[in-house]
Amino acid sequence: MAEASVMPAEVEKIPAHSWYALGVLTLVYVLNFLDRVLIYFMFTPIKAEMKFTDTQLGLLGATSFAIFYTVLGIPFGRLADRGSRKKLIAGGLALWSLFSGLTGFTHSFETMFLCRLMVGVGEATLGPAALSLLSDYFPARMRATVTAVYSSAIAVGSGLALALGGQVEGLLGWRWAFFLLGFPGLLGCLLVLSLREARRGETEREPVRYTARDWKVLFRSVPLRYHYLGYALFGLASNQLSIWGVTFFARVHGLDLKLIGLLGGLLSLLAGVPGTVLGGVLADRLRKRRGRGGRLFFSAACALLSVPMWLALLFSDGAALLLAANFFLLALSLMWLGAAAADVHDIAGPQLRGLGVAVYFFAVNFAAYVVGALTIGRINDALGVGTNPQVMRYGLLICPAASLLAALLLWRGGRVLEKS
Repeated sequence: MAEASVMPAEVEKIPAHSWYALGVLTLVYVLNFLDRVLIYFMFTPIKAEMKFTDTQLGLLGATSFAIFYTVLGIPFGRLADRGSRKKLIAGGLALWSLFSGLTGFTHSFETMFLCRLMVGVGEATLGPAALSLLSDYFPARMRATVTAVYSSAIAVGSGLALALGGQVEGLLGWRWAFFLLGFPGLLGCLLVLSLREARRGETEREPVRYTARDWKVLFRSVPLRYHYLGYALFGLASNQLSIWGVTFFARVHGLDLKLIGLLGGLLSLLAGVPGTVLGGVLADRLRKRRGRGGRLFFSAACALLSVPMWLALLFSDGAALLLAANFFLLALSLMWLGAAAADVHDIAGPQLRGLGVAVYFFAVNFAAYVVGALTIGRINDALGVGTNPQVMRYGLLICPAASLLAALLLWRGGRVLEKS
């Protein structure tokens, strides 16, 4: 399959507006993950007040969000390939910020489920449109690096959710955390609308000759099949750190939520941000040295290294080893994000990037938020986590197993992409 070629160096000067757009879209992604992760931190006080089971928490914190986030991501990806991407992002930001704040008013499982459902609807607009815009703001040689800078918002947003959420919950209760961290996102819509709608394929001299009508090529591509499945499994494992991590440390190690929030927030910033950005830089360099499969080989290595880190995190009781395992696991769980999106963009081309990214997001988030989170919740309930919190270690063994299988699939995908 053909791929986009890099523009000559003399025409690769990057306008100031491109850097401004990267800053705005990264800020929006920070808000996206802050609102997404906040509820996971609140699992313990919500469970205490509402008397939910772990299966309900899995449904509430993950499945409710993922139902529309994954399903609507594909039509929103098609819209991103055909319409105004900045308007799509601004509308989604308004929707998820509103319903994130409204979560604080709920008093039943059904109403909270509905609010999280609508948060998923809003957040489904962001990824395909934002990454498509960034590929038209920056040249192909920087694709994984720029995507990694954007993706560093995951660590920042998660860290803020843990640090700020813990402080607000301790002072005012869990409901106020949603009020104070959800509603302010509405102001970000003005920044998004100030962006210039970049011309598709603007940064490429010879873009892939696909049109929006050629969407079936995304499913006929053998490298993309390995890509989607491999990253789905890696995403399943990586996301459980944010979905169940706080609950794990509170139950298994008896840590206070404020302490978990403080340490988790610091680790997210210290490990997640440099890990994500460094991962993008290294993936681009390996792509240059090893050819088209270089980024997939890089992600395969990250997945493989995650396996011992998961085992150390789950079965260690020493504070130093727990912190070290958590630090490296956070970095490894985010280093692959730039590489993953960049390969989709290279293969799909400017007219199919929105849909290509949407399918990638569907695979990763369905695996993480529907399959992974719900399965772990059910295993916890079946093993009797309510009477013996230590059994939570065994439900989370799904994560190192998925990481190992992901490493094999991504490595194979890199080999296939090299030869295609």
